[in-house]
Amino acid sequence: MVPPRGVRDPSIDFTPEYHQFIAKLTEYHAKRGTNFEPQPKVGTKHIDLFYLYNAVVERGGYDKVSDEKLAWRKLGQDFNLGSQHLPAHAFMLKTVYYKNLAAYEISTVYGKEPPPKEILEDTTAKGGGLLTRTLENYTLPIRREAGALGNENSEASGDDGTPARDRNESEETPGSGGRVTRGLRQAPPQRVLFQPDTQPSRQNRNTSAASHPPQPPPPQQHHHQNQLQPQTRGPSTSYNPSSGTENQSIAVANYEPRLQMPLTLRPVITPGNNPIEYARRQRAMKEAIAAANVSTKQARPALPRGMILPGTGFDGPNIYVRCLCALKSGVRAEQDYALHHLVKISMERGDKYRFESFPGLAEALIEKLLEVSSLFFHVNWQISYSDDGEMRFADINGLNGTPNILEKIQKLTTRDINDNIQTADFSDALIQINEAALTLRNMVMLEENAHYVSELYPLRDFLSIALNLPSRDSVIELKHYALDIAEQLTKYLAFNAADPLYLSLLQQLNSQDRGAILTSLRAISRISMNLEENNLLKGVPLAAIQSIIDWTLLNDEDLAHACLDFLYQYTAVVDNVDFLVTELQVAPLINQLTRLLMHGVEVIEHAQFTGHEGRKSSPTEIAPIPQELLVQLMKMEEPERSTKWLRCLFEEDQHESITQIALWQAYQAQFQAVPAEQMRPMLPAADFIKNVSTTFADKAAAQVQSGPVQKFIIKGIRFRSVPVDLEGEECSKCRWSTHSGSIIQCGQFFISPEEMYKHILVAHLGASQTQDGRFENTSSAEYSCLWDRCHRFRSEPATKLSQIASHIKLHLPPSPSARKPSHPGYYLAGSRWVKKPKYSYMVPAPKQFFSYQVTATDDRGDAAGIPLSAVLVLRNLARNLSKTEAEETSMKVDGSISLVEQLFKPVGPHLFEVYAHNRALTKYMGDLLSAIRDS
Repeated sequence: MVPPRGVRDPSIDFTPEYHQFIAKLTEYHAKRGTNFEPQPKVGTKHIDLFYLYNAVVERGGYDKVSDEKLAWRKLGQDFNLGSQHLPAHAFMLKTVYYKNLAAYEISTVYGKEPPPKEILEDTTAKGGGLLTRTLENYTLPIRREAGALGNENSEASGDDGTPARDRNESEETPGSGGRVTRGLRQAPPQRVLFQPDTQPSRQNRNTSAASHPPQPPPPQQHHHQNQLQPQTRGPSTSYNPSSGTENQSIAVANYEPRLQMPLTLRPVITPGNNPIEYARRQRAMKEAIAAANVSTKQARPALPRGMILPGTGFDGPNIYVRCLCALKSGVRAEQDYALHHLVKISMERGDKYRFESFPGLAEALIEKLLEVSSLFFHVNWQISYSDDGEMRFADINGLNGTPNILEKIQKLTTRDINDNIQTADFSDALIQINEAALTLRNMVMLEENAHYVSELYPLRDFLSIALNLPSRDSVIELKHYALDIAEQLTKYLAFNAADPLYLSLLQQLNSQDRGAILTSLRAISRISMNLEENNLLKGVPLAAIQSIIDWTLLNDEDLAHACLDFLYQYTAVVDNVDFLVTELQVAPLINQLTRLLMHGVEVIEHAQFTGHEGRKSSPTEIAPIPQELLVQLMKMEEPERSTKWLRCLFEEDQHESITQIALWQAYQAQFQAVPAEQMRPMLPAADFIKNVSTTFADKAAAQVQSGPVQKFIIKGIRFRSVPVDLEGEECSKCRWSTHSGSIIQCGQFFISPEEMYKHILVAHLGASQTQDGRFENTSSAEYSCLWDRCHRFRSEPATKLSQIASHIKLHLPPSPSARKPSHPGYYLAGSRWVKKPKYSYMVPAPKQFFSYQVTATDDRGDAAGIPLSAVLVLRNLARNLSKTEAEETSMKVDGSISLVEQLFKPVGPHLFEVYAHNRALTKYMGDLLSAIRDS
């Protein structure tokens, strides 16, 4: 009998493996953006996540354990959770694994992407099926009425029916009191009022028969009524009197529900939806305050009727309204609270948090941002929504903007601020401003919010102020937030050449900060993108244009892409192209744009067969064996030696054959000159012939060839034209001619290039070798290179052996170690690696190679990235150069050629090459070449 499984001690075993596992889990949940509890509790016991993870994975994973009946209860016994409340403890243990380990299991065990946290960690642990759960096939659980025990819909594990309170939509927004609001209560069961019997227990004699209570219905009718009557619960329904009208009071019988009163809604007046009325109310309020302050002693105004003060039973506003009110309060602590939560909300719920739902929030953030000027200048900006024309120096026009904001900034006096040593008030104020800017920056990433705030003129003025702050390290973060906001807003704005924000963005192009330059270029290129007005880009300084052209030369893909986007917008206007041609050298720009057409290009070759493969004729005699290979074979035992010899000098060919006697004589002749004491005994002839079939398996077989004279042959093998070494690599042939003018070559084969080198020096050049292995560098003879098709030292022979020796190394084959690594199974034919044929006598079929270029494309296969932007800029230049005044002026001179021809003719061949080889750019290159031709 198997002993029962021991109950595990609930305490956690803090081993090194446990700490390493918890560290991995912490990092995983940080990347996933979910909460992680290293030591969760179930009841009063701490759960060892490392042990729990291994136990569940050992049982097949979360889905398999959840599908098994009562599996989580059995698993809970390992943690000594007690015998009471088993379903609740099992479900809590399952929830611990579900929240902390389920996604990690999917990523590590199965190597798949886990479901999003919205349908995993943020939902209940009921059921399984995590491996197949997606946003499309999973629906969030809806609240339903539980049965008498609350577990009618239990899953297969038997632990999913633990009652759990489902949160409704109102719980997503906590109240200001820090507690979660309750959901709406369900309608209570209908109750029947209890009416006591006030008649005496004994009836007098004068009571008529009509006053008697009605007789009960027949049994069948009574049973039918019991079926229709709903079963209600609660002490108030324990008594159910009959439905007769005698037992109902007059108040109940005459009860009529109150009529529903229509809810009166009034629009909230804000500067965004009604700036004129908002300005009028602001003036009226200011006048009322001024009139009330005339008297120094005023009675405290009475509270309006119906106002509820904090602490008198009102739970307070939700977190969003409280943040808005705290931000407007002007209290430092309240603003810290508001900005902290606004930053968090804008990061986590930025896709749902809209300014239109919270009137006044955008205006409050802008007012907070304008406080940055008071930190660095002696000024306190105030937003004025008055249209009476009376504007002070520190007023910002909230209705129409402040066109002279840059002139006002230039007149400001700078404060003496030390970035290295900051006061606490200065640092706290700057942190609040940066948090307000970060909140606004996160929220404008939503298109609805960006369009909303683009109509607020004070925000444009703030962007101009922020971009013109003093050049200090403390404002770099704020400037980047301002540029990010401007990048999202400019698509809804149209600027003229004197607009303060437009000038401020152009000024950032002189910065030394790459991030500021990159974001400024993107913001300028997006101007009026979503409007009908064209982005004319008037008034761009010449130095800025030259810098943009120079930046395209850098190896910075993001910066080059932003510069090309700007040039595409800039060259779309004829006046800008005329200014470009007149003031700058356009030829270098066109050359660089032409080079960018090949940015990130990948040249792909496609081979097409133009014929059929062929066969070489079979050699009539056996190839000479290299001396190095012969020495290796002599050291081997039979039959291994004969097998290796056959493999090195013969190969399979079903159309060829060799007589058995010729094969045996060739094997004998190979080792005949070797003394008997230096080699092992050879195989007998019969065993050698049998070993041939064993060596080549079913490819070669001993047969008898019929005819006038019968021949005993081996069918299926042939001589190798080039022998191979023991590893199957072909040996190298010496192509040195026997004498000058002769076509007869040496023909010996060698395995290593060193042996061939020594062979040429000794056998062909007559060099003498010393005892230490070196060659004597004699100068008494003349040396010529007689290698096949080599003409070096033919007309002027070398006078020293060292001169021709260094030249001979050029003819040597690469060493075996240099031949193996890169492309196994291929050989280098010219500049291409060609796959080796299976047999050496096969001649590969001739091929024709076609190459084409592949650059960046999108999901649909269309051109994208830097090459597309470059060809679009070139197309704009080709179309608009002929329309410029510079073109008209140059054409008035006799014999002059057009600017298009001057600039594009030098790069014409390269443009046609891209047009012919780049499939993605073919359409755009065709438009470019057509524009060049028609100009």
